[in-house]
Amino acid sequence: MKFAKYLFIFLLLGWGATLWGQTADAAGAAAPAADQFPRLMTYVLAIAGAALFIVAMFYVIKVNQFLYKRVLDLEAGKSGVTLPAEPVATAAAGESFLTMLRKKYWENPVPIDREEEILSHHDFDGIRELDNQLPPWWVNLFILTVIWAGIYMYYYHWGGNGPSSKEEYEMEMEQAKKQQAIALAGQASAIDESNVTALTDAAALGEGELIFKNVCVACHGAKGEGTVGPNMTDEYWIHGGGIKNIFKTIKYGVPDKGMISWQSQLTPSDIQKVSSYILTLQGTNPPNPKAPQGEIWKEAAAAPADTTATK
Repeated sequence: MKFAKYLFIFLLLGWGATLWGQTADAAGAAAPAADQFPRLMTYVLAIAGAALFIVAMFYVIKVNQFLYKRVLDLEAGKSGVTLPAEPVATAAAGESFLTMLRKKYWENPVPIDREEEILSHHDFDGIRELDNQLPPWWVNLFILTVIWAGIYMYYYHWGGNGPSSKEEYEMEMEQAKKQQAIALAGQASAIDESNVTALTDAAALGEGELIFKNVCVACHGAKGEGTVGPNMTDEYWIHGGGIKNIFKTIKYGVPDKGMISWQSQLTPSDIQKVSSYILTLQGTNPPNPKAPQGEIWKEAAAAPADTTATK
C-alpha cells in the first residue's frame, strides 16, 4: 500500500504540473496588467482542484486499507490462523548508527532468518507466501525521481530559468546553420580547375553576373562584347573555352596580355560563378562586338563506352 501512496503522489504531481504549464502557456508570460487577475484565478483553481483530488485519493486509499485489513481479519478468524504481528525494526546489538540507516533505507529490512514474521495466512498446497514490501532502495530512488521532477518542472516551466523545448530547437537550428555554412565554405575552397563544373541555377549565375560587372566590364565590356580584352560572346577563344579553361584563366591570369591573377581577390566559389556566367554570354550578339580572336573552341565529346567487356 505504501507503493500505491507514492504512485498516487507521483501521478498527482505530474497532473498538476501539466495543468499548470498548460494554463501558463494559454495565459501568456507577458500578459498585460488587466489580464493578471484571470490568470491568477486560473492558477488558484488549478491548485485547489489538485488539492481536492489529493484529499479524495488519500481517503480512498485509507478506506481500501481498512477494508483489506478487515477482510484479512475475517478470513483469519474463519481459518483459525493467527496473523503475525507487524515486525518492528530494531537495531541489532553492536550495530552502528550508520549501519542501521543503511539497513533501514537501502537494504531489505527483513532478513531471511526473520521471514516467519512476514508470513501471510494464505496457504496453497502447503505453500505460504511472504508479505514482502518493496526494497527500501527502490522506494527511496522513486521518491528522489519525484523530487527531481518537481525541481525540473520549476526550473524549466514555472521559474522560466531554463530554455524551453522551442528555444532549444531554435538554438540547435542556429548551430546547425553555422556548421553548414562552415562545411559549405570548406567545400567551396576545394574547387579548382581540375574539378570545377558549370553552374546553372539562377542564384549562382546572378552572383556571377554581379562579379562580372564589378571586375570584368573594364576590359571585356558590359555585355561581354570586348574592349581591351577579347570578345566573350563568340565561339573564338585565345586560351581555350569551357568552364575549366575559363576558371584557370581567371584564377592565374595572363600577365603578358595584361590580365592579372584574381585568385587573391576572388574565392574559388566566386571564380566558378563568374566563369559559369561568362558561358551564358555565348551567342548573345551584343552591339559593336570586337573582332574574333583565337580559335574556335569545341567541347571535347565524351569517350565512347567500352564495348569489349566480357559478356
